[in-house]
Amino acid sequence: MSFAHSFEKAFRTLLPSPFTLAVILSFGVFAAAILLFRPADTSFLSHTTEVMQYWYSGIWNAPLLVFAYQMMLILVLGHVLALAPPIDALIKKLTKYCDTSSKAAGIVTATCVLLGLINWGLAIIFGAIFARKVGEYAVQRGLKINYPLIGACGYTGLLVWHGGISGSSTIKAAEEGHLASLVSGSTSIDLSSLPTAIGFGETVFSPMNLTVSAALLLILPFGAFILGEKIQNELPLISREKRPSTNSVALGLAERLDYHPAVSITLGIISILAATIIATNSITSGNGNFVNPNFINTVFFGLGLLAHGSISNFAAALDEAIGGAAGILIQFPLYFGILGIMKGAGIIGEISTFFVSISNQTTYPIFSFISAGFVNILVPSGGGQWMVQGPIIIEASQEMDLNLGKSIMAMAYGDQLTNMLQPFWALPLLSITGLKARDILPYTAYFMLIAAVIYTAGLLLF
Repeated sequence: MSFAHSFEKAFRTLLPSPFTLAVILSFGVFAAAILLFRPADTSFLSHTTEVMQYWYSGIWNAPLLVFAYQMMLILVLGHVLALAPPIDALIKKLTKYCDTSSKAAGIVTATCVLLGLINWGLAIIFGAIFARKVGEYAVQRGLKINYPLIGACGYTGLLVWHGGISGSSTIKAAEEGHLASLVSGSTSIDLSSLPTAIGFGETVFSPMNLTVSAALLLILPFGAFILGEKIQNELPLISREKRPSTNSVALGLAERLDYHPAVSITLGIISILAATIIATNSITSGNGNFVNPNFINTVFFGLGLLAHGSISNFAAALDEAIGGAAGILIQFPLYFGILGIMKGAGIIGEISTFFVSISNQTTYPIFSFISAGFVNILVPSGGGQWMVQGPIIIEASQEMDLNLGKSIMAMAYGDQLTNMLQPFWALPLLSITGLKARDILPYTAYFMLIAAVIYTAGLLLF
């Protein structure tokens, strides 16, 4: 038995479902907080009660719940857009070139990495649907491919997303006054020397990140192609999807509004115009930091309405897309509870402070990258992670006279890297493809190792 096959078998045997993993992580963090982070002057019972309150407060944290709803909308609206006829036609054209595992892996990876740098929600859904269509094409033509590998390739957008224009930490850091609000109340930070914002020019569009992104766009598809040449193939065990037709006959005026293109096109145009006005006002004011979840959702909503051509078609796609967010809906609060415990009990602070204490100007970005990757396994939310690690990054950058933009990107790289081990964001893909987390993780781990080398090299060379 080859090492690759043994590695794959170990993952499939030992890895629980994403929901079970979230529960296990909750238990583990709960136990660590109670046993390892109890203040000397606090009784065991009192500390346990406090930890339970941290958990409860984390689950029902209002800003995080707003963030969760924004993220779910990005996911659902991205899925709706990916189901639109123009996008579906594009996918069908691409699948014609995916007649072997190596070709399919390379093409799906290249597409998803490119989309991941644009928007993570669109990358997840497009990648999932693309992988599914490749599997259906193989079944239709009787082609043997490695379907789990193709599914893993459809998840690679989450390996690069935080370095793209939809990255949570970079978007928030670009907001005027956000950095100061993040560290308000701290006595160890000189607010007068803190920049009002860190724009995309210092993070997403910095020479380091542009170079890293270009390397990922070239090397990851090549690595996927090579892997596809070496692994076993078989006919995928999936059936072709049949979406219900929405071309029913409308009898009354109200029903005709559901099917008339003027309604959806008008609302779609209004949405795009509203987003354009927001972007124009932001740019003319000299800010230019208009890319945030609300802006992205407005654009996706407008494009989805225009691409589907009617309210009826849009609603049918919405019904199909909403299922992909079901797992996130229930698991987000669990991870917010973990985040509440880690923040309240000081676990994240201890992790980050430890790496700061053993760092210098050269090694701190690397250690920040590593610590962010570890924290992401426990709290798979780039925005939530930034809210907790951001103040530590800002403080360390001031103390050690570091480039704050580079430090933010180091955290972003670590956050996105271990998405390949944490199956939380793969839930929509698993739902669409019919695969299980244990099926794709041996291959996503392979992509993670390639990306780890690229990220580390970028942080050391720039």
